[in-house]
Amino acid sequence: MGFTLIDGLVIVLYLVAVAVFGIWSAGTQKSATDYFLGGREMPWWAILFSVVATETSTLTFISIPAVAYGGNLMFLQLTFGYIIGRIIVAIWFLPAYVKGEMTTAYQFLEQRFGSGLRKTASSTFIVTRLLADGVRLFATAIPLAIIFRFAGLFETWGDGAVYLLAISVIAVITLIYTFLGGIKAVIWMDVVQMVVYLGGALFALILMLGKIEIGFAEIFATLGAEDKFAMFNWGGGLTMQQFLADPYVFWVAMFGGAIFSIASHGTDQLIVQRLLATGDLRSSQKALIWSGIVASAQFGFFLFIGLMLYVFYAGADIVELGLRTTDEIFAKFIVDHMPVGVAGLIIASLFAAAMSSLSSSLNALASSTTYDLIKPVFGKDWDQEKELWISRLTTIGWGIILTGSAFLFTWLQLSGDDQPAIVELGLGIASYTYGGLLGIFMLGRVFTKPDKTDAMIGFFTGLISLLFMVEGALQQFLPGDGLTIAWPLYTFVGAFIVIAVANITCYIRKAIDS
Repeated sequence: MGFTLIDGLVIVLYLVAVAVFGIWSAGTQKSATDYFLGGREMPWWAILFSVVATETSTLTFISIPAVAYGGNLMFLQLTFGYIIGRIIVAIWFLPAYVKGEMTTAYQFLEQRFGSGLRKTASSTFIVTRLLADGVRLFATAIPLAIIFRFAGLFETWGDGAVYLLAISVIAVITLIYTFLGGIKAVIWMDVVQMVVYLGGALFALILMLGKIEIGFAEIFATLGAEDKFAMFNWGGGLTMQQFLADPYVFWVAMFGGAIFSIASHGTDQLIVQRLLATGDLRSSQKALIWSGIVASAQFGFFLFIGLMLYVFYAGADIVELGLRTTDEIFAKFIVDHMPVGVAGLIIASLFAAAMSSLSSSLNALASSTTYDLIKPVFGKDWDQEKELWISRLTTIGWGIILTGSAFLFTWLQLSGDDQPAIVELGLGIASYTYGGLLGIFMLGRVFTKPDKTDAMIGFFTGLISLLFMVEGALQQFLPGDGLTIAWPLYTFVGAFIVIAVANITCYIRKAIDS
């Protein structure tokens, strides 16, 4: 049905409402603890939805249906591992964080290994977020540009201008309410935005089902005949090398997904900050465990949309549909079949998913920078008012830097033919560092003999080793062939190397000293 003026008004009204509600919901911020931890009084169910919304990007909204359209349901195997990983974090990591009344995840490392490693880990987190979120912010513009192209908007602008417009709008609106409202605004807006993007997707699904002319029995028979319901791959008949290189073999997906989730939800300030905002261990644990279950259900929901798209378009390939990639399939349906005003709501849903991720990153980066890097050096005499002022200035700084990073990746992607694989690059960046961070946390929790020197040597050895194992943009500059393993295993291998090297170094140093 195309894109109308009413759709445009819906988007504008939504963006204005987001800024106003975000500021109103936060109340008054009196200290940095209010600003970064919500006074440690946020309800667990709000934290639950905030964690899920933070993990959800516009690419989840667009690309997960495409996964099912072009394949089946095997992606869900990873989410089962995610649930197991979160249970482990809730039982093993969270008690140490809450008991110590910590403000960042990296305070634990200072208690165990000293301030040097805390600053190193925090800096690693900051660099990772800067690069990965720059990629992610650019990536949010991709589905928006696809929808605008299908709708015939900004035809004279070109893709680059549309990307920059989308990035700028997302960044400015998000920075306004994050700057003024802190973590309270972030969390409450995450709750609202999760309702918006899931509501938009549900409306699209209901409309799609109404347009499919066959009954459910025939729908399921068609999908069953095409093996679209396949969920488990047990890896039968594969060699060991093939087994370890396939991310969708059940055991690799479950184990790798669990380890990745332990790292992302147990050592990443982006998530840990939210869990600390409850101020109560049991509430934090409930929020974390249920977030895994809800996230898995959400992935299942978007995969189901992909299956229904497959039925709706009768399994047509992208050439027949006039698409560039399978990722455009849901966007095509939105523009072609949404009623007037609803297409605008769907695009507002994409903005919602993007802003929930960006606001979380801004607040987490500001808190880690303030507490782990700036305050230990310059803030010994700060009062609450000055600490809050510095925190807000840091938020503005990161808003500008992240926007600039997204502009840089836009230029890299659109200039010339030799373009980096932008989404894979973003995932690869996280893969390089999560293993090191998890390894150093595990070393501190389990092993008592290694000291800060052993920990530092192990940490950097793990990071460097992964360069030779992760397929990505950096590997082409390294000597020899990379050791190809499935991406869910990157985190485990990195953590194992950190722990092994730190213990070996500890043994050697003590043997020399004796």
